[in-house]
Amino acid sequence: MAAHAYIGSFTSAGGRGLTTAAVDPGTGALTVLGSATEVADPSFLALSADREVLYTVSETSEGGAAAFSLADPAAPRQLGGTVPVRGSAPTHLCLHGGHLVTANYTSGSVSVLALDAAGGGLGAVRSVLEHEGDGPDKKRQRGPHAHMVLPDPSGRWLLSVDLGTDSVRVCELDTATGELEIERELGLRSGVGPRHMTFHPRGDRAYVMNELRSVVTVCRWDAAAGSLRPVTEVSVLPEGAGGPENPNYPSELVVSPDGRFAWAANRGHNSIAVLSLDESGDRMELLDTVPCGGDWPRHLTADASGRRLYASNERSGDVTWFDVDQETGIPKQAGSVEVPAASCVLLR
Repeated sequence: MAAHAYIGSFTSAGGRGLTTAAVDPGTGALTVLGSATEVADPSFLALSADREVLYTVSETSEGGAAAFSLADPAAPRQLGGTVPVRGSAPTHLCLHGGHLVTANYTSGSVSVLALDAAGGGLGAVRSVLEHEGDGPDKKRQRGPHAHMVLPDPSGRWLLSVDLGTDSVRVCELDTATGELEIERELGLRSGVGPRHMTFHPRGDRAYVMNELRSVVTVCRWDAAAGSLRPVTEVSVLPEGAGGPENPNYPSELVVSPDGRFAWAANRGHNSIAVLSLDESGDRMELLDTVPCGGDWPRHLTADASGRRLYASNERSGDVTWFDVDQETGIPKQAGSVEVPAASCVLLR
């Protein structure tokens, strides 16, 4: 059971930076303990493998990343300053091959930063991989927009999800030099705008959350070959919802630890979509949508048991938590806490 939660926010929109909250072990309720304001727009967070260091992007036009020691988990302490990533508006980051990797949305690039093996602090950028391409949406896809980077379950590959080019790039990292090389690029349906992705707990299926068409692309993943193959698409909205009059922009997709359910956050519809998965992981079905408890759920996360969900509602400035029915997968809101311009929740 998580003891603490770390919440990123947009300081440019009134957020308090990196907020720390205690997690009630019985109810999952959050109690804010304090905030660290050193980093501008710390919109997305990640933990080191030993869970002793917390990393955050600085989603500004200059683009940066920062590290915090969790020696005192109730009061994160920044390790050094904010390090430039040589990319604009980093929206996501992960640890891979002894490096920190950021997805830089505005510049459409991926940066690889050195890590201090002893203390976990950040070093300089070792390489920058520039994406190329565009898509049919002239407002959102005039060029590449790397939105997420994550290792595959085998740990060999790094996948980069690009909203601007309707594609997922499968990359290999040279851990000695920090250079990233694209091995292959999977093209998705034109105009869908892939934003995030996650894997089935078994590791052989991947699910891509598409922001511009409110659909999940179900894919088969072959770790030996590093190949991703689309199988089908599933809407995260009920029939008749969305459209030009009521636009919707899904943000995050979470799969339950047992692989039976998935949950998607809908910005605009302001809901959490509940989806079922069959045993193979190929068949996904929309079961229901429930209110997210706020406005503009930018991020969604589940605890390790899959019994609770947390939604970061950016525009209403709160984090809501839900108890999940283990038989149906349906979340029921159990509480909320004020966190202005909330963008991400990380449990530890």
